[in-house]
Amino acid sequence: MKDQLYDEVNSRLQQAQVNLTQWLETTPEEKRKACLGLKDESAIEEHLHVIDETLESIKDGTFGVCKICHHTVEPQLLQMDYTSAVCLGHFSDEELRQLESELQMSQIIQRGLLPKQIPTLAGMNISAFSRPAQIVGGDYFDFVDFKDGTHGIVIADVSGHGVSAGMFMSSLQTAFHTLIPETDSPLAALERINRLYIHNINFTTFVTIFLGKYDPKSRIMTYANAGHSSAYLYRVATDEEVWLRPTGPAVGLVERFSLHMEEAELQPGDVFILYTDGITEAVSPEGLLWGEDQLAHIIRQNSGASAEQMIQAILKALGEHTNGAPLADDVTLIISKAV
Repeated sequence: MKDQLYDEVNSRLQQAQVNLTQWLETTPEEKRKACLGLKDESAIEEHLHVIDETLESIKDGTFGVCKICHHTVEPQLLQMDYTSAVCLGHFSDEELRQLESELQMSQIIQRGLLPKQIPTLAGMNISAFSRPAQIVGGDYFDFVDFKDGTHGIVIADVSGHGVSAGMFMSSLQTAFHTLIPETDSPLAALERINRLYIHNINFTTFVTIFLGKYDPKSRIMTYANAGHSSAYLYRVATDEEVWLRPTGPAVGLVERFSLHMEEAELQPGDVFILYTDGITEAVSPEGLLWGEDQLAHIIRQNSGASAEQMIQAILKALGEHTNGAPLADDVTLIISKAV
């Protein structure tokens, strides 16, 4: 059992190492900066260093050895956090209660896909569209109420495609449905999700996430953007454009995760759009990216239309840009129009 677990950890960490290294080497600089939020590439190097140290400890036989009593750390603990270096017997009562909560959450995360639906919110017209590039996609969006009754809106993009990205996406959906109703803070939810994923051997990639909290009474959207594509807010009355840029790095990307919240007010007529980079990085036959400017242009042109009509206008323009060719990446759009 012990050897089997160590082999599994070794295999998954090698895969994580390859995924992160390839991402660093092949991703354009602008996209790397967006995913890193306010961090620089040294933060990824630090995370890779932790992975390297763990792989070395597996080789030299020190992996999973308690640094206090030198007995073997519990397998369930190592699966959830491969950096664990202390047996359960040395945890304080408070640490044990926290660990019990995290272990339960880790098990919940790996269970089924929960249904999602477009909510009916006072003063808001919402529509959404999502299409995977392959049979199983790595994009995720959802609507979940916070503990205080305000409305949560989340969009995420798992690095990579196919079945593995889809599995990660399904676990995120379960995590958000479990965590958001327990808190009033987008920041607290994302920080906990990062803790659950960063050293979990079952996840070998990272995910960009925008999590917003909308209060219909104040019309304030409080949000944290973990390395995700910048949300776009068009203020119709003043013809003002606001880009809600990342406020921190992607979940699971860096060793020291730091994130902050910001807020934006939505007045009647304002259009708020969330999307994944399959939209802005769609390529024309000539190799040109569609880009943020084109997306914003379509929104401005159609700001008087309904949310659903704006989505159809975007998809039509996107199809014209790609000349109808199949998209290389998953595509997800959420448009909220304040009324």
